Parts: sequence; C-alpha cells; structure tokens
Amino acid sequence: MTRTEKPWLFRTYAGHSTAMASNELYRTNLSKGQTGLSVAFDLPTQTGYDSDHVLSRGEVGKVGVPVCHLGDMRMLFDQIPLEQMNTSMTINATAPWLLALYVAVAEEQGADISRLQGTVQNDLVKEYLSRGTYICPPKPSLRMITDVAAWTREHLPKWNPMNVCSYHLQEAGATPEQELAFALATAIAVLDDLKAKVPAENFPEMVGRISFFVNAGIRFVTEMCKMRAFVALWDEICEMRYGVTDPKFRRFRYGVQVNSLGLTEPQPENNVYRILLEMLAVTLSKDARARAVQLPAWNEALGLPRPWDQQWSLRMQQILAYETDLLEYDDLFEGNPAVERKVAALMEGARAELAQIDAMGGAIEAIPYMKGRLVEANAERIARIERGETVVVGVNRFTTTEPSPLTTGEGAIMVVDPEAEADQLARLKAWRAARDEGAVRAALERLRADAASGVNIMPASIAAAKAGATTGEWGEAVRAVFGLYRGPTGVSKAISNRTEGLEPIREAVDAVSARLGRRLKFLVGKPGLDGHSNGAEQIAARARDCGMDITYEGIRLTPAEIVAAAEAEGAHVVGLSILSGSHLPLIGEVVERMKAAGLSDVPLVVGGIIPEEDAKALRAMGVSRVYTPKDFELNRIMMDIVGLLEAA
Repeated sequence: MTRTEKPWLFRTYAGHSTAMASNELYRTNLSKGQTGLSVAFDLPTQTGYDSDHVLSRGEVGKVGVPVCHLGDMRMLFDQIPLEQMNTSMTINATAPWLLALYVAVAEEQGADISRLQGTVQNDLVKEYLSRGTYICPPKPSLRMITDVAAWTREHLPKWNPMNVCSYHLQEAGATPEQELAFALATAIAVLDDLKAKVPAENFPEMVGRISFFVNAGIRFVTEMCKMRAFVALWDEICEMRYGVTDPKFRRFRYGVQVNSLGLTEPQPENNVYRILLEMLAVTLSKDARARAVQLPAWNEALGLPRPWDQQWSLRMQQILAYETDLLEYDDLFEGNPAVERKVAALMEGARAELAQIDAMGGAIEAIPYMKGRLVEANAERIARIERGETVVVGVNRFTTTEPSPLTTGEGAIMVVDPEAEADQLARLKAWRAARDEGAVRAALERLRADAASGVNIMPASIAAAKAGATTGEWGEAVRAVFGLYRGPTGVSKAISNRTEGLEPIREAVDAVSARLGRRLKFLVGKPGLDGHSNGAEQIAARARDCGMDITYEGIRLTPAEIVAAAEAEGAHVVGLSILSGSHLPLIGEVVERMKAAGLSDVPLVVGGIIPEEDAKALRAMGVSRVYTPKDFELNRIMMDIVGLLEAA
C-alpha cells in the first residue's frame, strides 16, 4: 500500500438559459465540493452565431449558456476568481473567440493570465465526424487550432490548448479501436501542423500540453483496457514520431465524461448504476486514471437535469474518492494476463486503423472515410440491440417495470425559462447600442486581415472581444475569409450488408411505391443548429436499405430550406431529428411552412429527446409520429413510415 493519491478533478458539465443563471449554478456547485468548472455553451455560441440570428431561433440557452460578447462572459464568471480556477470550456469552432473573451475577463479581474489553468476543447476533426458544430472547412480550421496552441505557449503556459475529443466518436458508434485510432490521428494532424509554429526547443513541451477527452462505456473492463492502450500508444507516438524523450511530456493526460449514448429513457433510474460502472473504467487503473471526471445525470435521456440531479452525480465521484480505499493502492491490473491480452488486441486494431488513415494523407484528408466507418459501426451497434445480442436492461430485456417515483410530479426535469431567450436578445440589443461602433469595425477588419494573411488569429480576436464585437460578428469574419463548409453525412459512404428482417419491409416499400407511381421518397432533415446527427444518419441509412429513395443533406438547415427541399424533391414523407430541445418552435415553423406550400398532406414524423407533454403538443400541430430514445427498433419505424402512406 502507498500513500493516498490526490483525487482527480471533480467536474459537472453545466450551463443553460443565461450567463446569470449559469453563474449561480457554478457558484452553487463549487460550494458543494466541485473542484473544476466545465462550461457548456449553447449551439449558436458553438457555431458562431448571435442569439438573434435566424438559425438561433429556439436554440438560445437550450444545451448550454449563450455567450454573445464580453458582457456575457463577464456575467458568467462574476465572483469566480479565474486565476484560482481550472476551467474546461467545451468549445471547438469558436474556441479562439471564447478563449479571447475568457482572457479579457481574467484581465479585467486583475489576473496574471500566465497563471490561468484550464482547457479549450478546440477539436474540429470530431465535429466533422460526430458532433457537427464546425464553421469552416477542415484545413483553415486546423490552422485556427494550432494558432490557439502556439499563442497559449507564449502567453498561457499552464493552459491546455487542445482537448482531443474521442467522447463523441463513441457516441457516434465508434468501436474501441476506432476511438483510439481516430483520436490519435487527430492529435497527430494537429502536432504536425503545430511543429512549424513553435521553436523546435519548445515543441516537446507543446506535445505535453495536448490533452484528451474520452468516453467510457458500459463494458468497463474493455474500457479500462482501452485507457491503458491509449497510454501506451500515445507514449509510442510521442517517442517514435516526434522524438520526445522526457517522460513528463509523453504522459497521456485525459479527462472523461462517461457514456451518454447508453442512458435509457425506459427505467431511467437504472442509469445511476450504468454511470457508476462506467466511472470505474477510468478510475480503477492507477496507471491509466483520468485527470478529471464529469458524469452525466441519470435523467439526461429525458431532458435537462436539475441541480439536484447534477449533485447526485457529483456525490458519486466523492464517495468513490473519499470513502473507498481506491486511492491508497498501486495499479490493480499490472501484470494481469487477461488485461495485457486485451490491451494488445486493442493496440493492434488501432494501429491498423492509423495506418489506413496515414495512407490517405492523415486525419484531415481521411474525414469522409472515418465518417463512413462511424455510420457503419453505429448501424451494427443498433442492429445488435434490435436482435437482442446486446442486452440493454429495461429496453430489450427485463422491460416489466414499476412506475418510477423519480420521474413523477411537477419539476421531475428542469425546463429552461421561456423568458430566457427574450432576456438574452434584449441584452444583446442593448450591448450593441452602447458600444463604440467605430472601434468594433476596426477590430473586425483587423481580424479579417489577419485571417487572410496567416497571422496568428488570437491577438486580433482578443482585440475584437475588448472592442465589443459579438460572437456572430467574429463567426462572420472567419466565414468571409475561410468559407462555409458542409460536412459529409457518411450515409452514402457507409457499406451495408444488412438483410435481417428487411425483406417484408422492402416488399411493403415496393408495393406502396407501385401505387404512388414512383419510388417512395423520404426526406430526412435536421432543422436548427443541432449537430447530433447519429439518429438521422441511421434512419436515412436504414430507409435506404429498405428500398426507399432518401434525401438527407446533413445538419444545420432552416425550416424554410427543409420545406423547399420537400417541395422540390416531391417528398412523400418528411422526417425531422432534433435533440437540442428546440423541437416545439422549429417543428411548429416547419408545419406552418408546409401548409403554406400546399404540403399539408405530406406526413411529418419527428425524433428526439421529447417529453411526453411536448409530444402531445407536436401531435396536436399535425405531426404524424413522435419517436424518442425508447424507440430503438428501426425496422418498426420503417414500417410505420410505409403505413402512413398506405393509410393515406
């Protein structure tokens, strides 16, 4: 037995409604023993739009806090001394901008910014693969990632300039081998680009500042072995590829949020056990233990967790760290032959994937390939659940249940104040009215010039933040220089040999197509800014496999664009996927536009994390079917779609 180790950082991923409400939540969580902040930003902030942009409608404050300008950031961290804090900001495309605002607030507080500690995720590759909050094409996005890294080396030496995020890869269905390989390939792409931006003598130090943000699923032995494989592979890459010899710069440093993909809507109380088991995967093995852990809440498949739900997850970490004897022992798995075999197998599979990506020219060039692989892997995961080969308690086995007292009564989940968006818009309008417009224009012109010339984008971003520019103006400036980008959907690249259970559906599709006079046309759309495209991709892929003619153009479409596409394509059915909580306003607008376009007779089906009260409201609007996470049987959904046309 050794001395008791210091525990990992306890974080709770949080932010909602407004900066003021989120600030109150942060200060409350810190008072309960949380030791680091993990900031969730809303989708407009993540994608470089102001709260009053047309694409922001219904999304403001839904999945995180809206931050449009320096005033919002100032309010977000009011009475929180940033020099003493370790802050993780889950931000990618707008990472340079949010870091600029953070630095500006820290300077206002009188902080020595060289002492700031924290992380910006700043990983754009996974945005193209799994999360969808990118702004610009991959190559200029890579340039902005390494601009942030090079700037922090000089000015924020304790800051992690990039958090390679494999979390969303697993959420998109990645196998452990794919999660290892795709994340490591991303880190390699960043370091290869960064090498030219820092002095050679400082490069090993920058290798040491790259951190990772990973996922831990329910197969906790495999996940623990995956973390040991990550440690070994990263050490191998640092030494063999980059010649880094100092062990402190080769250390695999990672934070974790355990799996949200496996949280179930049926019997949601079981999610507490799932979260606990998944946490063990990243804490039991001392040699591969997380540096920071944040846990989802038990009810995230139902809606927005309340402060009490977040506290429950925090207490889970504290009990493991302080009540058990885990931190008193050396690594419990060293020398275990079963563990060593599994780690070796995972490393072999990951190396094979890395070799394939290298042969394509690296992660940036291999984005379409990796996206297709994820869609394939996720399709196979869902098929195993449908077949019962993968057991999910309460979903496809042991489904008989007593009503859960945790989900009954008013306030069982938190609802964002409907006035929060109006409050945010009013404060944004007031901010614009009070600022020096000339100073803002000059700062934005400098930003555009620096982006075009190749100068590091951080100094101009900080100047724009201090001048009073907004998130949308920063986003518009980089879009103007680097261009817009629509990422691959992965559906056309994914290879499917799926036949089980499809023949009756194909026959039904053929029959209804014959009656319609052409192939059944199914348009799948994602209105708004929600980039969680996994569900839409799987629906589109399964519909294709069932013989339907699908149209799926990916994420970030306005209701007007979706309705125009439905009209132009002659869609027989329209399916919408929204997981951000903005379903009521966005689907309401789609319904109205379909009526105006004469498409009232076209059935509309909707999927997402939708409480039953909202589902009733959607059906009252005219939505034909509403699907939630409990509806895992895609073949049944396909038959439902055919049935809507047979009944027409």
